[in-house]
Amino acid sequence: MRQRIQALDDQFAGLSSSVEHSKVIRILAAVTAHSGDSWFWLIGLGLVWWFGNEYWKHLALVMVVSIAVTALIVMIIKFSVRRSRPEGEWGRIYRSTDPHSFPSGHATRSAMLAVVGLGLGPLWLGLTLVVWAPLVGIARIAMGVHYPTDVLAGMLLGIVIGLVILIIV
Repeated sequence: MRQRIQALDDQFAGLSSSVEHSKVIRILAAVTAHSGDSWFWLIGLGLVWWFGNEYWKHLALVMVVSIAVTALIVMIIKFSVRRSRPEGEWGRIYRSTDPHSFPSGHATRSAMLAVVGLGLGPLWLGLTLVVWAPLVGIARIAMGVHYPTDVLAGMLLGIVIGLVILIIV
């Protein structure tokens, strides 16, 4: 079964080569891929907490704790599965600091944030995150740092984590 999944993922590996041919698409994919970085969200949520009212402070705190919990769960799975990232040049920092690709932490985090945003945030925030989350996953595949099943598994895991967080808070 694992070999079949790998063969299917390898068929989609050509998506990242199409990004290499267009500079504009590559820049858009890189920006979108990085928009799911933890450090980006932690800085942004820190600013929301600092300048926000009690409602926004609570939402920012829930999201920061959720990002930390999500990161822990993803790392446990990554170091259990130990699936290597796709071959490629882009994303050297990811390849050296986090050589494992399954599941995609960016996809997990973005899906979790979308669920939490829908559940706790204003509707505009939730809907924006729902549109944004799959774009992060697609960009991660396009940039060649994840296989499609890494992203799909990450999105599903993020949805589950997000729903559990909503039940807890």
